Amino acid sequence: MEKLLFLVHRLPYPPNKGDKIRSFHFLKALSLQYEIYLGTFVDDPEDWQYEQTVKSYCQETCCVSLNPRISKVKSLTGLLSGEALSIPYYKNNVMQDWIDQILTSASIKKVLIFSSVMAQFVLNKQELEIITDFVDVDSDKWRQYALKKKWPESWIYRRESEKLLTFERQVISRSSTGIFVSEQEAAHFQALASEYKDRIDFVNNGVDTDYFSPLLDYPSPFQVNVTPIVFTGAMDYWANVDAVVWFAKAVFPSIYSNNPSARFFIVGSKPAKEVLTLSELPGIVITGRVEDVRPYLAFAALVVAPLRIARGIQNKVLEAMAMEKTVLGTSAAIEGIPVNNQLRVFVEDDPLQAAQLACDLLSEKGGNKAESNRHFVIDHFSWYSSTEKLISIIN
Repeated sequence: MEKLLFLVHRLPYPPNKGDKIRSFHFLKALSLQYEIYLGTFVDDPEDWQYEQTVKSYCQETCCVSLNPRISKVKSLTGLLSGEALSIPYYKNNVMQDWIDQILTSASIKKVLIFSSVMAQFVLNKQELEIITDFVDVDSDKWRQYALKKKWPESWIYRRESEKLLTFERQVISRSSTGIFVSEQEAAHFQALASEYKDRIDFVNNGVDTDYFSPLLDYPSPFQVNVTPIVFTGAMDYWANVDAVVWFAKAVFPSIYSNNPSARFFIVGSKPAKEVLTLSELPGIVITGRVEDVRPYLAFAALVVAPLRIARGIQNKVLEAMAMEKTVLGTSAAIEGIPVNNQLRVFVEDDPLQAAQLACDLLSEKGGNKAESNRHFVIDHFSWYSSTEKLISIIN
C-alpha cells in the first residue's frame, strides 16, 4: 500500500462536530487505500480516551497535547513576526520533529493537509506532494467575525483575515490540489486566488444516512404538549453562540407569543456563558451535552440553523435533512443547498419574517416531515461518493 502522511489540526475522533466528522470519514476511507501516518493535536483532554480508536486506522500516529490557553498566548507572537495568529497557535517542535523523522524513515512522498494551518510543517519540503483540504475559506470567516465585533477585537480579526489569506495563498501555491467543502466555497477561493483556480476543487461533506435515519426507534426527549424547535451544534463555537443568541432574542419571542407551547432547545456540548444566560428567557431550554442528538431531531417540530457567520455546507443542516426534518435557516447556513419546491428547506434572514415563517411551518399539519430532504442528502451528500472523489484526487 502507498504511504500517506495525514496532518489534522484536531484529533479526528469522535465524529461529533463538523470538522471532526469530515476528518474521521476521510481517515476511515483513506485507511483502506493507504498506510496512514497521522500527525494531530489533542485540544480536549476528554479526547485522549479515543487515541487507540484513531490508531487502529493508522500505521503510526503522533498525537500531541495542545492547551488552548497556552496556545492563545503563543499566538500573540504572530504580532511580532507579521504572520497570522493561527500559525504560531499550532507551531510545535514535537510535531515538527516527528514529521521530519517519519518522512525520512518511512520514505513518504505525499501528504494530505486537513486545515491550512497544518501546512506550516511541510511547506519547505520541496520533494513532497501536498494536497490540502482547506475545508472552509477560514480567512473570510475571520473577516465576518470582524464585522460583528467592536474595536480592538474587530482590528485583530480583520488583521487575521488579511494575514491568513496571505498564508492560504502560499499554501495553494505549494499544493497540487486544494479542496474545499462545497462548490460555492471553492468558487469563493478561486476568486481570491485566481492564478491558482485550476488546482482548486471541492469534496462535499457527507452524512451517514444509516445512522441519521428516521426509521430507527428513538425515545422522545421532550415533555408532552411541547412544540420543540431544535438547534444542534457545539455551543462553545462562537458562530453557534452568535446564532442561538440572535434567534433566542430576535426571533423566538414572536414565535412564543403566538405559540405558548413552543420551546427552543439548544442542544450541544460546553455551552458558553452567553448561551447559559438564555435559559432565563421564557421558552428557552439549554440541554448541554447529550449522548445522542438524533432523538432531538427525530421529535423536533422544526429544526433551525440561524447562523449569521458560516462558510460552506453545514453538517447540522444535512443531518436534520437526513432525518426528514423541515429546516429553517439563514442564507449563510443554507449555502450550497438548493432552495426549491422539492425541498422543505426555508431561508430567511429578517428576524420578524423568520418568526412568521416559523409560525406558519409549525401550524402546518405534518409539516415537520420532509421525505424529499432525506432523498436529496442520499443522492448528493453520501460519504461514499465524497471519499471516492477525495481518493481520486490524491491518486
